[in-house]
Amino acid sequence: MATATLSPLDSFRLASDGFVLRSQPKELQNGHVTSLQEDLVIILQIVCYSVICGGEEIKAVWGLWPIPKTLTTGNTSLILSSNFQINVNVAHAPSDLSSAVQRTKTNLKNDNLTRLVVGGGAADAQAIQHAKTISCLTLSLTKGAVVRSISAEAIRPIDSRSEEYALSVPADGSSATLTANSTLGLLRGLTTFEQLWYFTNNEIYSIEMPVEITDFPAYPYRGFMLDTSRNFFPVSDIKRTLDAMSMTKINTLHLHVTDSQSFPLQIPGFTEVSTKGAYSPEQVFTPADVQDIVSYAGERGIDVLVEIDTPGHTAIIAESHPEHVACSQATPWSSFANEPPAGQLRLASPATANFTAELISAAAQMFPSSFFSTGGDEVNENCYTQDPETQQILNATGQTLEQALNAFTQATHGALEKLGKTPVVWEEMVLDHNITLSNETVVMVWISSANAAAVAEKNFRLVHGPSDYFYLDCGAGEWIGDDPTGNSWCDPFKTWSNVSVPHIIYSANNSILMDDSHTPSIPWPISQMPTHISFLEVNSFSGPNNPLRRT
Repeated sequence: MATATLSPLDSFRLASDGFVLRSQPKELQNGHVTSLQEDLVIILQIVCYSVICGGEEIKAVWGLWPIPKTLTTGNTSLILSSNFQINVNVAHAPSDLSSAVQRTKTNLKNDNLTRLVVGGGAADAQAIQHAKTISCLTLSLTKGAVVRSISAEAIRPIDSRSEEYALSVPADGSSATLTANSTLGLLRGLTTFEQLWYFTNNEIYSIEMPVEITDFPAYPYRGFMLDTSRNFFPVSDIKRTLDAMSMTKINTLHLHVTDSQSFPLQIPGFTEVSTKGAYSPEQVFTPADVQDIVSYAGERGIDVLVEIDTPGHTAIIAESHPEHVACSQATPWSSFANEPPAGQLRLASPATANFTAELISAAAQMFPSSFFSTGGDEVNENCYTQDPETQQILNATGQTLEQALNAFTQATHGALEKLGKTPVVWEEMVLDHNITLSNETVVMVWISSANAAAVAEKNFRLVHGPSDYFYLDCGAGEWIGDDPTGNSWCDPFKTWSNVSVPHIIYSANNSILMDDSHTPSIPWPISQMPTHISFLEVNSFSGPNNPLRRT
């Protein structure tokens, strides 16, 4: 028997060596892969051939991802019983834990994943011919643990969430056990248990039992950002993404839900904004859609962080409220915005600040997350310099533009704080502007990995998602359509990195700005390496120093 605590370097090599790309999905419908199994089979085909640790070679045949903190393996074969049961030894078990158990049983029965070896593991048939059979996995919480639903655990204050679990699978056929401090930890352990098994000759089996695993993430935030404004994604696609996120233990869906191009979020009290700002009446997220997404995410241990970017990236609001938008449709757009069309909220106007604060307050109440992002990136100063109304207000009040931006931010963040929400902003709000922000504010680094240290020096908690490593659409062409001749704003393709971060960094965030014809081929499996890094400790900051332009 061999035991290993997998180092970050070993894990990085493991994933690099075993990463397999699939050229074409087998079944497409309107440009979409129709089966979740097809979406995720590539993830489960990550084969950890071997790792050298402490002088011992440890073979790992499973598609474990992220790789657990500690892993002990044997060399005995074991078959999963056709009547395999999962017993929940938790008093008053919440319904979403029962649902998670049922999903695990269904996946074990139906996935039929084979080992990524010549013959697909057919040679294992002889090895498992006389193997013992395991018929039960028992779930329990540690003594004194408070029983909450998975959904409730997923949105707890981030430093209070517990995702730790211990999984033991004996080789003698006796019951496997999964223990955690929370139902969220049990969910993570169930996900790992699913990844221990393969299929051959009508048997579900493993060949390296017994297994002992203890696992918990190094960083509490592991995010995936989806831009649903530039290109609309239907709820079905978002749910499919949530399934993949849960399978790989990504715990935060960051919805960049609005931008200059469209405003699909239907906000109670502000329905005119989406009525006039959505691409079409069908391409909206109704309150019922939001509840559907939030519930689906919560059951899978995922928090939904929504972003309404302000005061920039808001040209679309002029369709319903032109009085609140400066430099609307101004030309040439490149002089007034980082992307077309031009238009930014008239931040110096008290009426606009009040309107925005009320809109954000109404939107924030649609999402149970303790976080809400007000954006703050790429504010174009010339837009306000050339706007007569903004200049009139500044002259009348004696304010500078920076002071007006600060007052605007106090209004929007004040609205969030009244709701008990923690504001989230892009890095420019800290590095480029003299804005007073609460110490609780979370800062997302996106321009360059080199800027993370500067944000950390200001003692803000941060999420590390720089475009020089974690923007998955880089090198995939323009975000408008599928122009094969168009270069993306952040060419070339960006690989992952092994980066170290101080304790105030919540962790990595993968971002993708694309149309739905690229799901799931772009985000999966590319986003799995940053997620794996987020689960394990990492070694060193690295990356180019030049900021990159984002559209």
